[in-house]
Amino acid sequence: MLKRAAWRAAEVFTTPAPPQEFARLFNPLVSSRQLRGVVTAVRHETANSATIEFTPGGTWDAHKAGQYARIGVEIDGVRNWRSYSLVTAEGHDPAITVTAVGRVSSHLVHHTEPGDVLFLAPPQGDFLLPTGPRPLLMLTAGSGLTPVMSMLRTLLPQRRDADVVVIHSSRNSDETLFLDELTQMNDAHHSLTLVHRFTEHEGRLDLATTHDLDTLCPDWRSRKTYVCGPQEMLDDAERLWHSEDLPHELSVERFAPTLFADPDARGGVVTFEKSDKEANAEGNTTLLEVGEDAGVLLPSGCRMGICRTCLTPLVSGTVRNLSSGELCSDEGELIQTCISAAVGPVHLDA
Repeated sequence: MLKRAAWRAAEVFTTPAPPQEFARLFNPLVSSRQLRGVVTAVRHETANSATIEFTPGGTWDAHKAGQYARIGVEIDGVRNWRSYSLVTAEGHDPAITVTAVGRVSSHLVHHTEPGDVLFLAPPQGDFLLPTGPRPLLMLTAGSGLTPVMSMLRTLLPQRRDADVVVIHSSRNSDETLFLDELTQMNDAHHSLTLVHRFTEHEGRLDLATTHDLDTLCPDWRSRKTYVCGPQEMLDDAERLWHSEDLPHELSVERFAPTLFADPDARGGVVTFEKSDKEANAEGNTTLLEVGEDAGVLLPSGCRMGICRTCLTPLVSGTVRNLSSGELCSDEGELIQTCISAAVGPVHLDA
């Protein structure tokens, strides 16, 4: 209450601008409109990845282990948003570990420095640890390890009765995130069993059958299981747990939406009216990708059909939702460009 009263008193001297705009001159975390964070450290994990630690502004909600947050960064004067898992333990300042794949992630890995300002959205997600003690199995691959690291960093120091098996796949040891820390965790905590699978020599973990799991973790059916990694791995896990009548024991975290490709889908010419640009679009390519390839600056966030940052008015034509298969041709309808594709000629107010 005292803080609100102080802001109201300050308005006498700053009107017509809000006092927060003047406060930003001294503290970049202060904003009346946008949650921000200041980068405090950048640590390279591999040749192509980095952990970025940041201190968020006062309205940040403390994250739970396994959650993610939307992170905004300005590139060439344009604010871009992506979603990243938070890798620190609960109760600690947040951090993200980013692999340089794509324009935004590559920018974060190669150009972020301490003192830089990130734009933030509150933590979210339900890929969370169980509320009570349970034996756990974590199946991860590549950057899918990031939400699980937050879980391990939270759980292992607090619960001596924890029983966790982690099976992590990566191409080789040089490309494995957190390799040294995971090894130290495995040595320090008898409650953790760590299995590294280097696919360059051992091949991918096969979840099409139970053979690999029966070999690596014989009691996997009795464990609550968390899976995060490539789309094919997640799809195989869901089918396997369903076939074993255990879907309630599986939690899946996806970094990309489940899109249904139609080999017979027809695309069309997409016209971006405000930008005065046209592009030929295939029937299974999202309008967001079409626009970006054509040099159109479209709003985007999660790129998974969740956050709705990409909503863009449809001027004319028909689009197909690649997640649901539904068609939309209502003039003025706000469509999600990250999960929508053209069905014939399409005009967008962008």
